[in-house]
Amino acid sequence: MKEPEQDITLLEMFHEQSGQYLSGEEISRRLSISRSAVWKQINKLRAAGYEFEALPRLGYRLVDQPDKLQPQYLLDGMKSRTFGQVIHVMNTTTSTQEDARRLAEEGADGGTLVIAEEQTSGRGRMGRKFHSPRGKGIWMSLILKPKQPLHLTQQLTLLTGVAVCRAIMTCCNVKTDIKWPNDILYQGKKVCGILLESATEDERVRYCIAGIGISANLKETDFPENIRSVATSVRLAGGQTVDRTILIQTIMAEMEQLYELYNEQGLAPIAALWEALSGTVGREVEVRTSRDVTSGIATGLNHDGALLVRHPDGEVIPVYSGDIILGS
Repeated sequence: MKEPEQDITLLEMFHEQSGQYLSGEEISRRLSISRSAVWKQINKLRAAGYEFEALPRLGYRLVDQPDKLQPQYLLDGMKSRTFGQVIHVMNTTTSTQEDARRLAEEGADGGTLVIAEEQTSGRGRMGRKFHSPRGKGIWMSLILKPKQPLHLTQQLTLLTGVAVCRAIMTCCNVKTDIKWPNDILYQGKKVCGILLESATEDERVRYCIAGIGISANLKETDFPENIRSVATSVRLAGGQTVDRTILIQTIMAEMEQLYELYNEQGLAPIAALWEALSGTVGREVEVRTSRDVTSGIATGLNHDGALLVRHPDGEVIPVYSGDIILGS
């Protein structure tokens, strides 16, 4: 009787077959496990980002697998001088925002980047949950040490949005636009969320954490059903798989360039770039805050980065926070 192949793994078997089908019976025999255990291993790999096609009488075929981010590859191609030159890459974490905050409290330098393959408790603005499945997106947080006063730190959200839009266009040839204040959209569907959080002491900004969550390679079925109508991915938009390593490197280069420009010249040049990429300016918007709901036409940004909204009576008011619902 032939001895079972104890030293081979399920993934190695699929790689040996190079896209061919493996029957459950063959897998069971070679790994010396039950058919039920085969099914459990397949599902475990699916949860890790591997995709299989299953057909009766033929078995399973590996059709796609996640590209794992490698710190050395990221560093080797990093074109920025300081942003992303110190990287922490994790397989799974609750939130890269919390990891970056801990590192900042421990004295990490500005430009330190935290990336995770998966977030189990990723979050967006106002504590909303952010969908961050394993191996499918770019879930990262960048530590910044700005010199601007606390009330101007929201401007870094605008800067980050410009950097992400430009990087997606450069790497993926996908034209996205910015929904004020922190969402990146493709044809009205969200592909990226940005979350900026600050730590202060005596009215001084100690550090900021710029969280960036990009749905890079998600397929439609990777999104929960309740958000499929409002969310999409760069892969779905562009029709091809995104090289996450190159996109991360490009975002860091764009962020650093814009951050230096911002420190030298203030918000004005960033605001001009933002308005050119905006999907909000010129459109009717409904502004929802904790106090009231108003509507009008978004006309641009003021000198602080607030969204200017012209009401039907002609009055123009600055909006510093709240939810924006886009109209026609």
